[in-house]
Order: sequence, then C-alpha cells, then structure tokens
Amino acid sequence: MEKKKSKEMARLAIQALEDKKAEDISVIDISQISVIADYFIIAGGSNKNQIQALCDNVLEKLGRAGYPEKQTEGYKTANWILMDFGDVIVHVFDKENRLLYDLERIWRDGQLVDVNEFKAE
Repeated sequence: MEKKKSKEMARLAIQALEDKKAEDISVIDISQISVIADYFIIAGGSNKNQIQALCDNVLEKLGRAGYPEKQTEGYKTANWILMDFGDVIVHVFDKENRLLYDLERIWRDGQLVDVNEFKAE
C-alpha cells in the first residue's frame, strides 16, 4: 500500500513539473537501496523564476492532494531546490548545478523509471 501512495505522489509531482515546462525529468526508484525515500524526481529549469514556479506548482499540487512537504531547501537561491515529501524527494536544478551534482550518476544503483509509467495509471 505504501508504494502505491508514493507512486501517486510521484505522478502528481511529475504532472506539476510538466505543467510548468520542466526540462529533462528523471525518476529514480531508490526504494531497494535506501530508506530515505521511494522515489527521487529530478528536473531542470532554465532560470530562477521558472525553477521557483516549478517548485510552487509541485507544493500546491501535492498539498491539495493531502501530501504536505516535510522540508524545502534552496528556494531562495533556486539553483538547486530540494523538496522532501517523505516517500518522494523532488530536486529541481538549474543547468549548471544539475551537471555538477549529477544525481543520476550518484544514485545509479537505483532503478531509472520511465516518466511515462506514471502517466499510464
């Protein structure tokens, strides 16, 4: 049941990111390799205003569905914003920091999930 909830949270977050034209959305299932979350969602934005708008939309969409955020970091500078919803952690980067931190490489032991799998539901 728990994984179903986190999948729904991920679906809503992806939808919110796509609504605001996020770039290059990746989803990594880390449930088998870490206890911190089930999914990492990684997305990019082209500037500070877009990155903040992406995050605002995710917060609003998940909040309305009854999934409040536990913590958000980096909102002011908006070069890497991390939003922790418990089972789902959303990272929104500018281009430079996404390349620099390369979370997809760091978490490569997790399973990369096709974003379209969250739309089929």
